[in-house]
Amino acid sequence: MTCGKLITGVLGVIALAAGCSGPTEKAAPKPAASVLPEWTKEQKIDLGRQHKTAEALYNALKEQAKGGQKLAPDALPDWRGVYSRPPLNGFTFDPEQAQGSPTTAKLTPEFQAKLAKRVEDLKKGIEWDPISLCRPPGHPRWLTEPFTREFIVTPEQTWLINEMVNDIRRVYTDGRGHLPVEDRVPIPNGDSIGFWDGPRLIIHTNQLMPGIYQRANPDYTEQVETVEIWQKTDDKTLGVDVWVYDPPALTEAWYVRQTYGKLSDPDLRIRYWDCAESSNNSVFQNKEGTTEFKNLNFEKGKP
Repeated sequence: MTCGKLITGVLGVIALAAGCSGPTEKAAPKPAASVLPEWTKEQKIDLGRQHKTAEALYNALKEQAKGGQKLAPDALPDWRGVYSRPPLNGFTFDPEQAQGSPTTAKLTPEFQAKLAKRVEDLKKGIEWDPISLCRPPGHPRWLTEPFTREFIVTPEQTWLINEMVNDIRRVYTDGRGHLPVEDRVPIPNGDSIGFWDGPRLIIHTNQLMPGIYQRANPDYTEQVETVEIWQKTDDKTLGVDVWVYDPPALTEAWYVRQTYGKLSDPDLRIRYWDCAESSNNSVFQNKEGTTEFKNLNFEKGKP
């Protein structure tokens, strides 16, 4: 018997093409209609492989959600509270990567070599982090930074706020697209648009600056883009599935899952802070390639 070819749907659903007749092999189980936390990590990795670009994955998710929904002011997801990212295995971009073990990213040879040098330099006590200059971490590194966070949901925008250097990501969910290509310039947190699929917020971010995912982690380039699916998984946990696309640095999309736990203190506030307020945070990269303080001073009464 002959049969039409197998085709793979948006979320890995396997279906038979038209023209199939006669007995067929047992079909693979049909996954849930949406990407859920219960999917295995391998299923989510494979979802990234099925789409060659972040834009393609985002558009496929949007098509499956029939364009998504707009939030009514009286039916907003309850993301209130102050959250923090647990360190787990340290502040690696993939929380499931054991500290000191190789990255789970599939890197191109050039960027694998860059990472190998960074790791070897660390063993010699040589380390330089671009955010030592008090720069914002930028996205996608934004996802891994410590300190406290808030998530402000409105019908037309969602604000993802990190206390660290007052870092805010604005996600536009009012139906607008990205800026025209001719108007784009790289900025730390890029340009984020999104839509709601039930309780899930799906985000596409482009227009980003190069950076590193975390200390002892790989670099990313100006071509980096991400797709994220945010969802509250219980009363105290916000989770996000993340696919990172970066053709110069990655041979395939890098999938990771981040979680943020709600803190119990009801009076906890996010406060303004800026590491440049203290002269002791004035640093530079010396000729050996590591951090050096310009005017380190711990004398009483000195700034």
